[in-house]
Amino acid sequence: MRRLIINGDDFGLTPGVNRAIAECCERGVVTSATLMATGAAMPEASKLVGTLPRLSVGCHVVLVDGSPLLPAAEVPSLAFARAGSAFAPTLGGFVQRALTGRFSATEIEAEAAAQFKKLQDSGVAISHFDTHKHTHAFPAVLRPLVRAARSCGIRAVRNPFVPARALAFEDLRSRPALWKRYWQTRALRRFLPAFRELLAEHDMVAPDGCLGVMETGFLDADLFAAMIQAVAEALPEGTWEMVCHPGYDDVDLAAVPTRLRASRQEELKVLTSAEARCLLGKSGIELISYRDLHPSA
Repeated sequence: MRRLIINGDDFGLTPGVNRAIAECCERGVVTSATLMATGAAMPEASKLVGTLPRLSVGCHVVLVDGSPLLPAAEVPSLAFARAGSAFAPTLGGFVQRALTGRFSATEIEAEAAAQFKKLQDSGVAISHFDTHKHTHAFPAVLRPLVRAARSCGIRAVRNPFVPARALAFEDLRSRPALWKRYWQTRALRRFLPAFRELLAEHDMVAPDGCLGVMETGFLDADLFAAMIQAVAEALPEGTWEMVCHPGYDDVDLAAVPTRLRASRQEELKVLTSAEARCLLGKSGIELISYRDLHPSA
């Protein structure tokens, strides 16, 4: 059996992103979303959750390109940029510090727990977690995140590693912009064995892999179809996740430092299209949510 979770990231970033994810759930193919506890539109998103019974909601843990919930003095190894009040602004800076052991595991665990608890205190039943820019791919970051998740009753996490056959060579060859992302995701796969070991050690569950990471910022109808075809024909039977970032390219989004602007509206169009629903219907893939992956969530 082949199963697929389609997860909308950045829930809570702006009202336009919230509205788009709600539309993709109500009349589209999105089944889950991850909510940013640090997002400016988080209060609105947490209220929206109650109107979307089909949507499984997780926590989109932010450790880069943002600011901590905890006071900067309590997480000094994390909050080192902008006079010590914010996280690393870029993934490159974060990766360098993660690989050289310059983050405190205790601080990561405390900050993640604060973000989980903020959502839970807002009435959100957290079904799973992932991280902004997939920072939990690194074992030194994942380990304290998993401890925080278990302490908050969370048992499921995104598998951020892209399977080798996520896209056919023809799809890559016709889109040179994807090659850099392809090699980046290939390099990260060296951390996959450690990811699996950590999850087994802590009795956590995750999908078998993740699609849409390479395609972030470039997702259109053709790439969506190519990924569905990969799940249906090229990848082994199992449960897979597709990452997406729908949203409205509006005034609120213009005030956010993100490279994903017009692409969010294109994704909204694809994910709410009749073609997407028809393609999934014909594929034989069972569309599920994280609540189905771990029913006690």
